[in-house]
Amino acid sequence: MKIIYIANIRVPTEKAHGIQIAKMCEAFASSNFEDIEMELIAPQRFNHIRDNPFEYYGIEKNFKIKKLFCLDLIPLDKFLGPISFWVESFTFSLSVFLYLLFKKSNFIYSRDLPPLFLLSFFKKNLFYEMHDFPLKFQRRFCQIIFKKIKGIITTNEWKKKEAQRVFGLRDDEIFKSFNGVDIGRFHLKETKTECRKKLGLAQDKKIVLYTGHLYSWKGVDVLTEVSQYLPKNIEIYFVGGTEKDIKRFKIQHSKRSDRRCRIQIVGHRPHLEIPYWLKSADVLVLPNTAKQDISKYWTSPLKMLEYMASGTPIVASDLPSVREIVDENSAFLVKPDDSLSLSQGIKKILQNTQLADMVSGQAFQNVQQYTWIKRAKKILNFVNKNHAIFS
Repeated sequence: MKIIYIANIRVPTEKAHGIQIAKMCEAFASSNFEDIEMELIAPQRFNHIRDNPFEYYGIEKNFKIKKLFCLDLIPLDKFLGPISFWVESFTFSLSVFLYLLFKKSNFIYSRDLPPLFLLSFFKKNLFYEMHDFPLKFQRRFCQIIFKKIKGIITTNEWKKKEAQRVFGLRDDEIFKSFNGVDIGRFHLKETKTECRKKLGLAQDKKIVLYTGHLYSWKGVDVLTEVSQYLPKNIEIYFVGGTEKDIKRFKIQHSKRSDRRCRIQIVGHRPHLEIPYWLKSADVLVLPNTAKQDISKYWTSPLKMLEYMASGTPIVASDLPSVREIVDENSAFLVKPDDSLSLSQGIKKILQNTQLADMVSGQAFQNVQQYTWIKRAKKILNFVNKNHAIFS
């Protein structure tokens, strides 16, 4: 069986969607339904990361990666604005169309609508994985494509219900499947002390940790404000972010005069190193904002599942997107966009060992259902119901 996955991304990329796509390709290829030939199609783009993608993501080399031509103007987005992305997207989509026009496959899968749009005039085996919910000006375009493709996969229940409401989709046309995690990779045998030693972290400090990008909708600004409420024996670590975002973040928060505890901005680290950071922490924080729909409703954060698999207690914003995965039994939920509430949640976890053990234990038990292989098999079953890919 031949599966094509189209992804308009840099390969590899430091962003979370790169991990999600790489892990899904690996999972599709090893799902054990039958012999599967998996091919990932991506654009040939300028990339500051030179590593081999399979080594970068720490995944099995059980699928092929094909890079196609695009006119990559995205490095010039400072001067060209949105037009740089649209040019790149159109030229890549055209390359995909020409490459796949006469190529046979059991089904074609993508998170990107432009290449599916062109293919939809000639291919009937298309499936779309929805991550961002379409904005109002995009919905007419989406309506046209959704009528032509075989099925839609969403990463949470809110997007599924909203898509049904806005686009009139039937239950059999849309399927919800949360993201996944490699539990074995994130549940380490090493102790907290050993992980801190490996990373060169202090053994006598309490560590509050955030991993991921430094976008405002992820609530990182609120987490920096927490430093005014926490004592000096606590350190707040930010692990992740692009060079541009790290520079902005440092400038933005370097002038705070009310800070009591220390803030450490580590920057981007290889994904294979992240489990050691999570195990080194005393508290993991997901401080997403309620001010933007992408955070409040759309997202299905990979980091939440990685946090759960690590066995370290979690403090998270009380949002609909977060509650689809955790509740009061598996995380300490706090008022979003409220640094005082967030600080109180952190203190309660640090001061109450019984509470910390309870929520971390329940989170680890709950995350067992969210493996990449289980996700791939569920999606393949949905695809089979809509397109009969298995004999």
